[in-house]
Amino acid sequence: MPEFVRSADGTRIAYDSLGSGDPVIVVGGAFNTRSSPYPLVTLLAEHVTAYTFDRRGKGESPESGPYAVEREIEDLAALVAVAGGAAGVYGHSSGAILAIEAAAAGVHITRLAVYEPPYTADPEHPAPADDLGLQAALDAGDPAAAAALFLRITGMDDAAVRSITSALFWPGLVHLAPTLPHELALTGDGLPPRERLTAITAPTLALAGGRSPAWAARAAVAVASCVADGTVLTVPGQGHDVDQAVLAPLLADFFLGR
Repeated sequence: MPEFVRSADGTRIAYDSLGSGDPVIVVGGAFNTRSSPYPLVTLLAEHVTAYTFDRRGKGESPESGPYAVEREIEDLAALVAVAGGAAGVYGHSSGAILAIEAAAAGVHITRLAVYEPPYTADPEHPAPADDLGLQAALDAGDPAAAAALFLRITGMDDAAVRSITSALFWPGLVHLAPTLPHELALTGDGLPPRERLTAITAPTLALAGGRSPAWAARAAVAVASCVADGTVLTVPGQGHDVDQAVLAPLLADFFLGR
């Protein structure tokens, strides 16, 4: 059973914790609930107290009022308070952007690790943000279409999308489709927020997979070069859906300061 913490606007945020030692909060991205990173959380819990939570609108954390990135920052701040007032934070994909925005807003994050925040736009050739009709599909009551459109926004081709939509886990993704505009709001124009990044003083590890598209390495370099104390790490053989067992020892070393 989860525990709950009240965010600043009163929303109950569901979370789990495992292990002992310094706290590390894991922030998931699109289509993730607090259970999604459990292989990683279990491995991290051998070294730290690992927290995972349902972002608002997912799992057992309800949607509450109009969405705003600021509300999600407050949710993460509430988890940091539960963890003792300061914590390490790891974010994956759009969860990495949430972690970045929280650190830039002054949430007491002691060490920050991010894996492939989706700053996908090429700064030399930026393109206008386009949700390809995702919100319209949701407004029309078709979350399956919205989920498929989101997969295409991430760069998947039609064959990959067809494979996922026929998978056993597809209904779970469709259930989470109403939260996909949250991820697009976090990503914004797809460019790194360089000015806000300069406000981050916590040691920061920016990771990208060696098999990932060019934008992933570009995003990691941009983050690490803008923060006060940044390091880039390429994870060989990995893509955006990183193997959590491969990732865990890298994160443990970072959060333990090794």
